[in-house]
Amino acid sequence: MTDDAVTPMMAQYLEIKAGYADAILFYRMGDFYEMFFADAEAAAAALDIALTKRGFHLGEPIPMCGVPVHAAEGYLLALIRKGFRVAIAEQMEDPAEAKKRGSKSVVRRDVVRLVTPGTLTEDSLLEARRHNYLAAFAEVRDEGALVWTDISTGELRVMPCPRNRLSPELARLSPREVLVSEGLMAELAPIITDLGAAVTPLARAGFDSTGAERRLCALWQVGTLEAFGSFGRAELSAMGALVEYLDLTQRGKLPLLRPPLREALGGAMQIDAATRRNLEINAALSGGRAGSLLDCVDHTATAGGARLLERRLSAPSCDLALIAERHGAVALLLDHPRLREDLRNALRRVPDMDRALSRLALDRGGPRDLAAIRNGLSQAGLIADLMSGQDSALLARSSQGLRGHDNLISLLDQSLVDEPPLLSRDGGFIASGFDPELDETRRLRDEGRGVIAGMQAEFITRTGIQSLKIKHNNVLGYFIETTSTHAERMLAPPLNETFIHRQTTANQVRFTTVELSALETRILNAGNHALELEKRHFAALRQAVLDHAGPIGVAAAGLAELDVAAGFADLAAAEDWVCPKVDGSRAFAVQAGRHPVVERALRRQGGAPFIANDCGLTESGTPAIWLLTGPNMAGKSTFLRQNALIALLAQAGSFVPARAAHIGLVSQLFSRVGASDDLARGRSTFMVEMVETAAILNQADDRALVILDEIGRGTATYDGLSIAWATLEHLHDVNRCRALFATHYHEMTALAGKLPGVENATVSVKEWEGEVIFLHEVRKGAADRSYGVQVARLAGLPAAVIDRAKVVLEALEAGERAGGGKAKALIDDLPLFRAAPPPPPPAPARPSALEAAIKAVNPDELTPMAALKLVYEWKQALE
Repeated sequence: MTDDAVTPMMAQYLEIKAGYADAILFYRMGDFYEMFFADAEAAAAALDIALTKRGFHLGEPIPMCGVPVHAAEGYLLALIRKGFRVAIAEQMEDPAEAKKRGSKSVVRRDVVRLVTPGTLTEDSLLEARRHNYLAAFAEVRDEGALVWTDISTGELRVMPCPRNRLSPELARLSPREVLVSEGLMAELAPIITDLGAAVTPLARAGFDSTGAERRLCALWQVGTLEAFGSFGRAELSAMGALVEYLDLTQRGKLPLLRPPLREALGGAMQIDAATRRNLEINAALSGGRAGSLLDCVDHTATAGGARLLERRLSAPSCDLALIAERHGAVALLLDHPRLREDLRNALRRVPDMDRALSRLALDRGGPRDLAAIRNGLSQAGLIADLMSGQDSALLARSSQGLRGHDNLISLLDQSLVDEPPLLSRDGGFIASGFDPELDETRRLRDEGRGVIAGMQAEFITRTGIQSLKIKHNNVLGYFIETTSTHAERMLAPPLNETFIHRQTTANQVRFTTVELSALETRILNAGNHALELEKRHFAALRQAVLDHAGPIGVAAAGLAELDVAAGFADLAAAEDWVCPKVDGSRAFAVQAGRHPVVERALRRQGGAPFIANDCGLTESGTPAIWLLTGPNMAGKSTFLRQNALIALLAQAGSFVPARAAHIGLVSQLFSRVGASDDLARGRSTFMVEMVETAAILNQADDRALVILDEIGRGTATYDGLSIAWATLEHLHDVNRCRALFATHYHEMTALAGKLPGVENATVSVKEWEGEVIFLHEVRKGAADRSYGVQVARLAGLPAAVIDRAKVVLEALEAGERAGGGKAKALIDDLPLFRAAPPPPPPAPARPSALEAAIKAVNPDELTPMAALKLVYEWKQALE
C-alpha cells in the first residue's frame, strides 16, 4: 500500500478509528481482531504479543498486531486493567455478501461496543464476589450528587453528595470508573485517581438536568420520576450523564437498569479512605483480599451474598431499627443450627441470577444464563418453603419474593436441557419434545440414512420391486435406481404419476419423486434449520425472562439477604461471637474483645491463643478517651484496631468477637494507625500523618469513634509531644468524641488528672532476667517506659549497638531526673562510640578425658544397665 493508494479496507479502518481516538480499536478480520498504527504498538507492549507490519502509509510501514477472536476476553481484561479503553468493531455482514457488490467492496464493519473499566459484564472479566461500579458525579450550582451502578447486576443508586464528601463516598464504593463534566475534570481528577479509579470526562451537555429527566422517563417508560422519589437537579444531572454514557458505550443496547434507589447522606457510618486502608476492611495493606476483614468474615455461599456483604462492611448502617432487625435474623439462625445448615446447603446451589439477567438484557447472554435463571428460581422456591413460618421480620421479608415464578420455571424447565452450552450458536440447548418441528429436523440431521432407508422400504412396498435402491451422488443428489427390466413397470401408469424419470444408463434407470426431492432439501438444510429454530426459541425465552426481570431481581436480592444472615450466623457459631447491643447512647463497652483477623491468623499458625481485652469508653461525664501507653510489640495497635472493627461489625449487622458488647451508635469511624509516605505527591511519612490527623480533627463529631496511634512520632521529640498533647485536648474539648489514643510520650499521662474525659490504660509486660515478656493484657494505669532497647535486641541489632544504647539511655534518664538541661549536654559527657577490634580467634581446645570417653562409646552396643553405669561414672568425673 502506497501513500496515494490507501486500500478500501484501510480507509474503512481509519474512518472508524477517527470516531474512537481515545480507545484501542479491535478491528474484526475473520477469526482475528487486528490493530494498526499506534494502537498496535501500545497493545503489543501491553499484551506482550508480536508486532508486525502490513503495507505502507505516508511512506512508512504500518505497525500491526492481532488477537484471536475466541480468546479476545483475556486480552480485553489485560488492556482494561492497564487503563485502556477498547472499541470493538465487528463484521456486520457475511463476506460473501460483500463480494457480490464487487471485487473491491469491503465487508461492512461498525463498532458494537466500547469496553471501559466500569462497563464490564462478562464473567471472565469480573470478580464474581465483588461489584464493578461505574459512578458519575455532578454539580448544579452549590448542589452535588453521586450516582453509581453495577451494570452486571443492574442496581442503580443515587445520593446527594457535596464535594467535600466525594472522596469518602468513592472510597466506600471503590468504583472502577467515574464520569465527570469536562469543567470539573482538572479539580476532581486527582481525587478520583488517588482512589484507583479511571476518570472519564463528558461534555457539559451530557450533564444537562432538564434533558436528563426526559431521558430517564423514557428509559423507565414513566411520565414522571416522582414514583421513584424526589430528586434534586444535581441528582438528575448525574443519573442522566450515566445513562447517556451507557447508551454510548453499549451502542444503544442499554443494560437492564432498575429504578434508582436514593440513599440519604448520613445513613451509613462515615469512613474515609485512610481509615479503610488502615483497618484493612476490604483489602489488606499488602494488596489483595487475603488478610482483610472481608476475607475473614465472608462465610457467604453465593456470589450475590458476597457482594452484599462487601457493601455492608463498606457502609455499616446508622439505622438502629434496621441494625436490630439484622441482628435478630442472625440470632434466629444461630439458635436453629439445622435450619441454618439446610439453608446454606440450598444457597450453595443458587447461581448468579443478577449477572445472568444483565447479560441477557444486553444481548450478550447465552443458554447457560437462561439455565441460571431457571435453576436460581427453582432453588428460591425451595428456600421459601424452608423459611416458611420463621419469626424474623427480615427473613420473612426476604423470602416473600422467592415465590410466584412457577410459570417461568415451567417454561424454562420444558424448553432447556439440563446442561446447556455456553453460546446459542452451538445449538443443542432446546430439550427434546418441546418443539415437534425441531425434533423432526434434528432427526433428519442426525438420522438421514435411517429416514432414507425408511422411504426406500416404502417405495419397495408400493412398486413390488425388491431390488429398488435409493442412492446418492454429487450430480443428481438422491435418486431411485432400478434395473431396466423393472423400469418399464415404473414408467407405466399408475406408477409414472409418482416416479419421475431422470437418467438411463447401460444397465440401470434412475427416478426421483417430489417427496424424495423435498426430503433431500430438508436433509441438506436440516443442520442450519435446526440451529435457526433453536435461535428463535432462545430469543423467545430471553424475552420471557426479561418480561419477568423485576420479580427475578427481587428474588435475587432476597436470596443475597438470606445468604448474608446465614453467613453471619455460621461465623458466630464457628468463632463464638456474641450479639452486640447497639443503641442511641454514647456507650462503648466491650468485654473480652478480640481482633478477628489476628485471632484467625494465630490459630492457623498454631501459635499462642489471642489475649482478649476489655474496653470501656462510657457515657458523657465519665472517661470517653483512653490514653494507651506501653512498649512496642505489646499489642497497642491491635487493641485499637479490634475495637474499631467491633463497632463496624456491630453496625454492619454481624455478631462481634467479644464476650459482651454495648455499642452506642457510631456515626463516623476514624483511624490514624501505621506509617506510610506518599512520595508520588511529595509527602513524607510525617506529612501524611498530619494530613490524616487534620481530617479527623476537622470532621469528627460527638458520635465518632477515633483511634490514633503514635501521633507526632515523625518529628523532633518536643515538637511531636506538643502536637500529640494538643491533638488529645482538641478531641476532648472540641470534638468530644470517643477515642483510643496510643502514645510513647509518657509525659501525656498527666492529662488524665487534668481532663475529666481522659483515662490512662497500658499494655502489660514482664521482665525476667533481662528479657521482656509481652503479656498483651490491657489494664488501667500508665506505663513507666517503652522497652525500646529490649525490642531492638529481639529484632537482631548487633550486641555492641544494644550495649551502647543502654549506656546512652541510662545517661539520658539520669540527666532528665537531675534536670538543669544536663540531658541536652549529654554529647559532651559521653565519649563517642568506638567499635572494638574483633577478638583473635580462640586457640583450639584440647579434648578432655571425659570428651574422649564419650567419643569412645558406641550407643548401639550398650545395655540399659551399662548406660546408667556410664552416666554415674561421668558425673563422678565432673565432680
